[in-house]
Amino acid sequence: MLFEDQRYLHEDLERLEQGIADRMGEEPKHIRDRLNRDHEVSQLLDQIQKQSADLLSLYQEKNDVRSKELLKISAGDPFEEFYRQISGIREHHLRYPNEQAENSEQWYKPRKGEDHPYIVENMFSGEEAYGRFFDLLISHESYLNLPNVRRLAYMQYLDVFDNFQPGYGGVKRADKLTEQYFRYLKELQEYLESFMRRTRPLENLEKVFTGWDKEFDTAWETDEVEGWKRTKVATTTTTSATGGTTTTKKLSTEDAVWCEACEKEFKNENVYKGHLNGRKHIKAAEVLGAVQPSTNGTKPDGAVTVAFRLKERAVAQMEYRIKKLTSAMSTERDDTRVNVERRQGMTERERAQELENLFNSTSNQQVQEAEEEDDENGDDKIYNPLKLPLAWDGKPIPFWLYRLHGLGQEFPCEICGNFVYRGRRAFDKHFNETNHIMNLKRLGITNTHLFRDITSIEEAMKLWDKIQRDQRKGTVDDGSIVQMEDAEGNVMPEKVYLDLQKQGLL
Repeated sequence: MLFEDQRYLHEDLERLEQGIADRMGEEPKHIRDRLNRDHEVSQLLDQIQKQSADLLSLYQEKNDVRSKELLKISAGDPFEEFYRQISGIREHHLRYPNEQAENSEQWYKPRKGEDHPYIVENMFSGEEAYGRFFDLLISHESYLNLPNVRRLAYMQYLDVFDNFQPGYGGVKRADKLTEQYFRYLKELQEYLESFMRRTRPLENLEKVFTGWDKEFDTAWETDEVEGWKRTKVATTTTTSATGGTTTTKKLSTEDAVWCEACEKEFKNENVYKGHLNGRKHIKAAEVLGAVQPSTNGTKPDGAVTVAFRLKERAVAQMEYRIKKLTSAMSTERDDTRVNVERRQGMTERERAQELENLFNSTSNQQVQEAEEEDDENGDDKIYNPLKLPLAWDGKPIPFWLYRLHGLGQEFPCEICGNFVYRGRRAFDKHFNETNHIMNLKRLGITNTHLFRDITSIEEAMKLWDKIQRDQRKGTVDDGSIVQMEDAEGNVMPEKVYLDLQKQGLL
């Protein structure tokens, strides 16, 4: 019913709001727990938007289903409609008697302890340390493969990776239009945006990115983008040694001459003319592509086309975005620089041990606090805050053994009554246990060894029906093979012969 769907959505929205309030009530101490909480809240907010959109569509129903349903309830006997729906629910449960009812009150409750899911577990690399530091090793390798760049170490690269001016780690303007440089900027921009999305899930980053794009558009129109300003100089036309006409642009000094293609200044006219026949100038002029006609109908050498300017705009926009992203995450950048400098004085074994300690810092801290409290009390009480399985001596197993056997992974089995097995080993073992086999036989399945790794009742029943059909197709009726002959010489199957004989027709 439409009204029931609306009521359910309103109730679900209230549960989502309460789930967010429960999570925001406490401030986690560890960065992993804080990020995990923020990502959980972000998912709940997305769910609120989805449910609200569905609810709005129900209120805006164009086929008047809501009015018709209201008329059906109010016009006749309301109890008649009520009992009709009750009978439908009872028929459903009679058809599926073993269906488990879910407790909707627990859907959005924050889980703690071993049941607490870590969304950010595989979201960050070891170098990033749950969003504390950048991991620009891949970008650094791509930067070193660019042509005509300074060979910077990783520590130096962290200082200048957002400075695109030549001499500070950037490349010349003519080399920025290559496909390799474009790919390098795109990878760097995508990484920084991904890092910001992973570390700030509750911020409206799309609105921030849109604002940056508007700022860039304004700066580009007013020619205020650093490193991409057009040179405002006077223009004169000269003739090269080959007889062609070339446009030159004089700078502020009286004798200096500017070459648009090479973006280089020459001291005087004679030096510039000698440069025109050089291989570098010819190649740079070819890179500019087709030229726009000038006002006098000639094609000046080095004139920038619209397509060429659009390509410059794309590169400049990515550089602008990278600068903004780095500026917004200046704290992470400074921490990365300090962390890299510290780790350079460590051995490989010390780095691996540090990553392992960081990964298990929360768990180890809880275990250590429990052990210290146990030593102070001096009693025989066992402290198990992580709810680890007990070993043969009655004490919790070590946390590294818990992770080694994958006991943190959950494998539910619907056939066993939605029982949850912890660890792949226990899950694989239970298919041969009596409980699982007896539950299959209760479903009417006798050949249980074919149902390994199947935990859904629906899938098991479908497979069993298919096996039964295949067996019936392959079964041969013995009565249709043996042939009998009556007194008149008529040949027929044995089954037909016996039926006719019983009826006295032979």
